Amino acid sequence: MVDEKGRILIPSRLRNALDGNTLFVTRGVERCLWLMLPDDWKTISEKIMSGSGAMFDARTRLLQRRIIAPAQECEIDRSGRINIPPTLREKAGIEVKNEAIILGINNFLELWSVDEYDAYMEESEKAFEEASQALSVSLSAAPDNSQRQ
Repeated sequence: MVDEKGRILIPSRLRNALDGNTLFVTRGVERCLWLMLPDDWKTISEKIMSGSGAMFDARTRLLQRRIIAPAQECEIDRSGRINIPPTLREKAGIEVKNEAIILGINNFLELWSVDEYDAYMEESEKAFEEASQALSVSLSAAPDNSQRQ
């Protein structure tokens, strides 16, 4: 639940896996927010910002404007809450006093409004079925190491 001040509680299971008490929050690719540790944020932002001619490449500039520019450094308070800036909450459809979903995805977190997440899951069902079928084919083609002696 997002409280009246725009804070969300990071579950202790996820908090315990984090190094430090600072996360960078920015827009995700879908209508969610990404929360990253400073080192992971530095790696991603350097890759998006670097490269000769990056400022002349339209796709790179779009990523810089959509991901880098809105990013904000946010601290996790002693109660395990992080204040999500209003501009970022608005872009993700996350409203105060409403439920939100936090997903742990490898080395970052995704923060979704429940409504946006449900809509995404519904509209991506066909793509999910296709991706799982492709994974099935890929796994079937992989050598079976269980028969090794």
